[in-house]
Amino acid sequence: MTRPTHRPTYHRAALAAVALALTGALTGCSVFGGSDSEGHGQAKSVVAEGADVAKGKPSVDGAGKPVVQGTFPSAISSGATVDIAIFGLKARGKLATLTVRYTPHIPPGGDGNPNPYNLNGGNNLGTSLIDPVNLKRYVVVSDSNGKPLQTDDIFAHVANNQAGNFYYTFAAPPENVKAMDVQIGSWPTFRNVPVER
Repeated sequence: MTRPTHRPTYHRAALAAVALALTGALTGCSVFGGSDSEGHGQAKSVVAEGADVAKGKPSVDGAGKPVVQGTFPSAISSGATVDIAIFGLKARGKLATLTVRYTPHIPPGGDGNPNPYNLNGGNNLGTSLIDPVNLKRYVVVSDSNGKPLQTDDIFAHVANNQAGNFYYTFAAPPENVKAMDVQIGSWPTFRNVPVER
């Protein structure tokens, strides 16, 4: 009796899961994670309604069109701004992954390789989801070592005028929640970001 020379499909799926977990680990997890505080300073204007901005199906890897985006002042230096684009909120099983792209624009003489922490005035971003149906705030979940499952907002840098993708993992909202509000740092809340399932 000869043994099959190919691996069964479930082995490939297991290997893919391990590769995905390692990729997440390489993006950097930090003890400087989300906060469940309601004390975010909310800016006066809302960026945009996610459902109105989406023209095509967003991509969780940030390769498609953003669901919603905006340009905001940055406290890193006088005249600095940051483009923030949300590329998707994808629920899978009991988790949901938010993909955000930051593009800093810092005048000459400023930091040419900033991190989101400094773009937010030297404060943790405390990225969170707000559930308008069940009136709950979702914070980034942590692994078994207590490290938040997110790209580190201090050690991950983005070159000036270049885009960098960041990932945040949350508990998935219930099926009846079709869209969430997204709060990032001190910038305005992104409203009505669709939950992809």
